[in-house]
Amino acid sequence: MRDFVLFAVFPYVACILAVLAGIYRYRHDRFSYSSFSSQFLENRRLFWGSVSWHYGILIILSAHVLAALFPRFWARLIAAPLQLYVLEVTGLALGVLVIVGLALLILRRLLNPRILVVTSAMDWVLLFVLFVQVLLGFWVALFYRWGADWYLYTVVPWLTSLVKLKPRIEYVAVLPWIVKAHILCGFLIITLFPFTRLVHVVTVPFSYLWRPFQVVIWNRRLPRREA
Repeated sequence: MRDFVLFAVFPYVACILAVLAGIYRYRHDRFSYSSFSSQFLENRRLFWGSVSWHYGILIILSAHVLAALFPRFWARLIAAPLQLYVLEVTGLALGVLVIVGLALLILRRLLNPRILVVTSAMDWVLLFVLFVQVLLGFWVALFYRWGADWYLYTVVPWLTSLVKLKPRIEYVAVLPWIVKAHILCGFLIITLFPFTRLVHVVTVPFSYLWRPFQVVIWNRRLPRREA
């Protein structure tokens, strides 16, 4: 019964809440759809933390999504032992990069009084959950080897069953508790999504790719020699 609630009910609740609360926030408080950047308060530590965090987590998430969307391609990719080994080592290295980046971002908020003042309670909740999630992911990658392989035959079929509205929890019910915690923490982040600054990921200005060129006219008086 517990596994049914956690792996057949909670994922739907998390996704539905994220969508509905996100739409409500966008319609009633559209200007809050932002990362609320504090870069102007302190830039150097933000750069190293932000770059390490964003590049590392984007690559890791892309690998998770790629395996879930294209399982046959992923199976061919990891069929050779050498390729599987390279993926595992790369994943561990990216895990270290993500942990270091997030730790720098947390230290930045703790050590800079100006940034600490503008850090809300939800910011701390989000940072804590994200840090727990990346630690769990690194732990799984380090002590439960060849995750790129068994993920394809356990978590991916379970996710597919959720999409089909026919959850089959037997795929994940047998996994170690640390792996289950990693999965559930991911859906917890989805639950927190509309209530935190994470909403900025859906505001990427894709329209800049096809917007017309902007003509900039300097409105200033030229020196007499230039005139």
